[in-house]
Amino acid sequence: MKLLSKLTKNGYQNYLIVILFFFVFQILSSTGHISNSLKGQLVPIVVYVIMALSLNLVVGISGELSLGHAGFMSVGAFTGIIVSATLQNVIPNGSLRLVFAIIIGAAFAGVIGFLISVPVLRLNGDYLAIVTLAFGEIIKNLLNVVYVGLDAKGLHFSTKDIASMNMKPDGVTILNGPMGAIGTVKISTFFSGIVLLLLVLIVIQNLVASRCGRAIMALRDNRIAGEACGLSATKYKMIAFVTSAAIAGSAGALYGLNYSTLVPKKFDFNTSILILVFVVLGGIGNMTGSIIAAALLTVLPEMLRTFRDYRMLVYAIVLILVMIVTNNEKARAFVSGLPRRFRKKSVKEGAANE
Repeated sequence: MKLLSKLTKNGYQNYLIVILFFFVFQILSSTGHISNSLKGQLVPIVVYVIMALSLNLVVGISGELSLGHAGFMSVGAFTGIIVSATLQNVIPNGSLRLVFAIIIGAAFAGVIGFLISVPVLRLNGDYLAIVTLAFGEIIKNLLNVVYVGLDAKGLHFSTKDIASMNMKPDGVTILNGPMGAIGTVKISTFFSGIVLLLLVLIVIQNLVASRCGRAIMALRDNRIAGEACGLSATKYKMIAFVTSAAIAGSAGALYGLNYSTLVPKKFDFNTSILILVFVVLGGIGNMTGSIIAAALLTVLPEMLRTFRDYRMLVYAIVLILVMIVTNNEKARAFVSGLPRRFRKKSVKEGAANE
């Protein structure tokens, strides 16, 4: 019961952080206190927060190390772009088209996650990490040879070149192999990203607090004891893995429809590692930490532009310092005790005023 009450309390805290984040940036934007470059970072910030939450479901809650999460993001991104382009003449409303793109992108990424999880989740530890890394690279390289076009007859696919799709003269190329998506109509918005983030939080936090979530965490803590109690390790880890893949796909769809041009190279190994850094820095299994770490680290390179050539060096030093502090017991105790000290100070000031 204590665990459930703590999860519920943290859940409301996460919703509050997201809502405050939205209103603060809306106020700053309306008053002109935010630069255009930072405005352009708002949707990517939300996307990376969602990606960090989804990976934390696998790494933190399930206890498995996945290094191919960018692969699911790319599946959702390019699926969402194809869906949006296909429905452009049927559904002129961009917001409605975005909803369909996110749903279908998430579903397709979930299916890919399921197909991958069947052989992958029979492995553990380093073996699982290497295999997921390989699958992420396979997905990226497959997208490099995919050509998709749209004409009056519908969608055309090829793995050779544009000419082999045999489109009519009025046909439009959606995916152009290694050049990726070109001419995409941008329909992603900061508001739609916040709505998606809140929905993702509802899904993850309800899953963690459910019987299924407790079974996943029990198997994470002691797989032998869990299986001895009748829990199927493959089943419950597959639930976490597929849910995580679907969420990553939804984030990918939002991300893909935020740019007019997007290449498969964007979703390489480095992107998967970046998302893992968000999870580790925020605390493995800590959803609140993932939200804060992903938001800060996404916007940090932009804030460090004043350092010019030394920008990424300063970024790396900041990462090292934060990791040292977060792994220090005294520092953690000090940070966790701040709310209590603030409440005591407020009570004393109130008593003094009386």
